[in-house]
Amino acid sequence: MVALTALVLLVPLAGLVVLLQTPRYDVHWEHHPTHFWLVLLTAALSAGLAYTTGAAALRRGDARVLFVSLAFLSAAGFLGLHALATPKVLLDTPNAGFTLATPIGVALASVFAFLSSLTVSGIRWGRWLRAGLLVLMALWAVASVLRLPPLHDTSVPEVADGILKALAVPTILLYGVAAARYLRIWWARPSLMLLSMISAFVLLGEAMVALVFAKNWALSWWEWHVLLLAAFGLVVAGVRIQWYEERFADLYQQDTVSGQRELSVLFADLAGFTTFSEQHDPAEVTAMLNTYFKVVVPSVVGRHGGDVDRIIGDALMVTFNKRGDQPDHAERAAAAGLALQEAAAEVLATHPHWPRFRVGINSGIASVSLLGTEGGRTHTVIGDTVNVASRIEGKAPGGGVAIGPATKALLPAALTESLGMLTLKGKAEPLEVYRLIALRGE
Repeated sequence: MVALTALVLLVPLAGLVVLLQTPRYDVHWEHHPTHFWLVLLTAALSAGLAYTTGAAALRRGDARVLFVSLAFLSAAGFLGLHALATPKVLLDTPNAGFTLATPIGVALASVFAFLSSLTVSGIRWGRWLRAGLLVLMALWAVASVLRLPPLHDTSVPEVADGILKALAVPTILLYGVAAARYLRIWWARPSLMLLSMISAFVLLGEAMVALVFAKNWALSWWEWHVLLLAAFGLVVAGVRIQWYEERFADLYQQDTVSGQRELSVLFADLAGFTTFSEQHDPAEVTAMLNTYFKVVVPSVVGRHGGDVDRIIGDALMVTFNKRGDQPDHAERAAAAGLALQEAAAEVLATHPHWPRFRVGINSGIASVSLLGTEGGRTHTVIGDTVNVASRIEGKAPGGGVAIGPATKALLPAALTESLGMLTLKGKAEPLEVYRLIALRGE
């Protein structure tokens, strides 16, 4: 399979060599509308990939997927600028800013492609890096439109010159290294997504070769446009056939797939929910749950940064520090638990007959894992810390928040009261559980 893929990927490069060595085949075809829509479509595909991979990266805290997103974003932005370089679209005559946009974008994308092949921990810097890239592209666009130096020259052709050749060498090398390193990952855990990324990097490298050596509006010049479209089209095709949950899971770093975190886990459910369900129509039960979740989920997620792991019926599981970027996870979880009960109390004020939430929180080491396979995958946390949090929630009073000793130890200023030494299902020894009253004592 790898050999066949490699053979197919070499065909465009062989075609380019033939065109350059036999000029009579490298026919001239200048058609501005085709150029504009071809480049714009390629930029749109890349932008879509940048958005989806970026969202996945921030949701899972995975640096590899984040770098992939930045590679797509670099290509999308500068390709969009190149589309505007089509004569009579934005300006009467192209200038250096628009003409050089594609090689700059492809070259910058190669840097991020290479970085994505490395193992990098954490993504706290991710939003800043993305913002910086967007600012760079905006400044490039402004300088190009206003014809500001050094992007004001109108005579810069898309042919091989000293600058483009110097840019092409490291770009092609970086794509080659990235593809080789992804091939090693694929060899360890084969997947179509990884193969799509490898193919895309190879095609992007070949596009850079064609971009440097092709003549304007010649067949070889059109080839690099098609290669870019094929590169992003391959990845889009790979994404489309993935199961909709965790589409980019095959790109996750090992630490994202099976790493360990010190985190806090919050469980909440409604005391007496089964009895309430027996006595009411299913539509009423659904309306009750939606009313509750509409107010309690934002208080947990939006205000305190929790990640909703799952909602099953009336039960809610939320994690804190799953990405490793919340060192104050215990305080966040405790504040979220209190905020949840406060929001639920407002609902109860108008529906006093509804069941009340009980909340349990525990802190400790847990495994962050990808469970399942294609057709059903979930990114979750497992371990004794999670199990104990669930058991503590079962012992919490209705309308209250119960925490385990590990969470209490991380909240030295919190006001609590002991619920006693409780026997928890599955635990050999009783565990002292506390009711959390406030995060700060008087």
